[in-house]
Amino acid sequence: MNHINRPTLLIDKIKAESNIQQMMAKANHTGVVFRPHFKTHQSIEIGKLFRKQGVNKITVSSVEMARFFAEDGWNDITIAFPVNLREINEINNLAARITLNLLAESVFSLKFLETQLKHKAGIFIKIDTGYHRTGLEPDNPEIQKMIDFLESSQKIKFLGFLTHAGHTYHAKGKEEVIRIMDSAKTQLINLKKKHLSKFPNLIISYGDTPSCSMAEDCSGFDEIRPGNFVYYDVMQYHLGSCNLNDIAVIAACPVVAVHPQREELVIYGGAVHLSKEAIEADNGFKLYGYVVPITETGWGEPIPGAYVSSLSQEHGIIKMPKNQLQQFKPGGLIGILPIHSCLTANLLNEQTIL
Repeated sequence: MNHINRPTLLIDKIKAESNIQQMMAKANHTGVVFRPHFKTHQSIEIGKLFRKQGVNKITVSSVEMARFFAEDGWNDITIAFPVNLREINEINNLAARITLNLLAESVFSLKFLETQLKHKAGIFIKIDTGYHRTGLEPDNPEIQKMIDFLESSQKIKFLGFLTHAGHTYHAKGKEEVIRIMDSAKTQLINLKKKHLSKFPNLIISYGDTPSCSMAEDCSGFDEIRPGNFVYYDVMQYHLGSCNLNDIAVIAACPVVAVHPQREELVIYGGAVHLSKEAIEADNGFKLYGYVVPITETGWGEPIPGAYVSSLSQEHGIIKMPKNQLQQFKPGGLIGILPIHSCLTANLLNEQTIL
C-alpha cells in the first residue's frame, strides 16, 4: 500500500464479484431481469465483473453517467431519475446510439419529449410506493392522463411502471423491509393489470438493495435494479442486508496526528471524502464509519472500540482506545468502512482494485 498518499478507495474484487454472483443467482432463480444500478461503483472495471456474469442491461442516475457507460459499450441503459428536460440535446445524442429509457411523472414532460426527441426512447412512469421522494402515487389521475397521451405517441415507447423503495433504509428489521417490498409489489402489479389490455408488454421495475438482499426471491417483479449491494457498507450491515465480511470497499486514509491524551487520531479523510452520512450506534452516539487496520492484501476486522467520531472538510477524527492507538503513527494508513459506499465511491477519485 506504499503508493497511497491521499484518501483512496480500496476495492476488494473478490468480495464485489461474490456479491454480484449472489444477486445475479437470485434474479435468475426468480426469473426477473437483472438491471443493476451502476451509480454505486461508477467504474469501468467493476462493470466488467457484471458483464462477466452476463449482465447486459444497466441503470444509472444521470445523463452524464449514461454517457460514461455508453462509451464503454453498454447499450441498454435506464436513467432512473426524473428526466431533466434541460439536457434534451445530450439525451438525443444518447438515444441515437443506444437503447435509452427515461423516467417521467407528468404529461408536461411527455409532451416536451414528444416534440423534442429526435430518436425513440423508452419511458417508465415513476410511481411513489411510499418513499415520497419522487413519483406519482398509484391513484394519482395524472397516471391515466400520461397513459392516454402515450397511446398515440410516435417518439416514446411506454415500458411500464418503476419505483424505488428507499424507505426500507428507515425500517426496523427484516420483517418491515419485506413488508415494504410486498406493498410496492402489490401497488405495481395492480397498476400493470389495469393497463395490460392496451399495453400487453408492460413491465414493473423495482430497485432497492436492502429488500433485494433480504428477500428469499424477487418474484412478482419483472425487473430489479439494486445497486449498493456490489459494495455494501456499514448502513447495510446495520439494516441486516449483509455481513461485515461482505463489505467490499474501504477508504484508506493517511494518519496525520495522534492524540493519546484524548484517545484520538486524526486522518486525512473528511466530509469531502467520506460524506457526512452517519448512523446512530447501539448506545446512542453518532458515528461516521468503522475503523479497520490496513494489511498487505487488504484490511482486517474492525478495531474494537474505534470509530470515526466527527468530520470536517478534510479532517476525520477517530476515537480509539489507548491500547489500540499505540500501533498508529503519523504517516501510517488506516481504513474506514464507509457508512454509505455510494457516496464515498463517488467522492474518492483515487481508487485501487485489490
